[in-house]
Amino acid sequence: MLQDRILLTVKDILDKEFKIDTRGFRPQEVDKFLDIIIRDYEEFIKIIKEIETDKKELVEDNIRLKQEIRTLKMKLDVVKETPAVEINNADLLRRLSSLEKIIYGRDE
Repeated sequence: MLQDRILLTVKDILDKEFKIDTRGFRPQEVDKFLDIIIRDYEEFIKIIKEIETDKKELVEDNIRLKQEIRTLKMKLDVVKETPAVEINNADLLRRLSSLEKIIYGRDE
């Protein structure tokens, strides 16, 4: 993927030979400059790998969070469909007691 877009590799830069004519560049200056370029290339490659790793982790997190959202929406739909009033044992006993008082006429 990366190799398709970048023309030079570190090795290409390192192995590059320049022809020298009577008014040519100083080889030492060219070598120093190429060393800087090589160092930058290596750092770019390192940065790109870090960014690709971060991107992969973010994509995985995104997928996981989307799945979690789907699960929570399904649970919410189930909760919405259940009756709003929840009856527990204590409520049932109070109701039975009230009905017994009404039916049997006991006032306590």
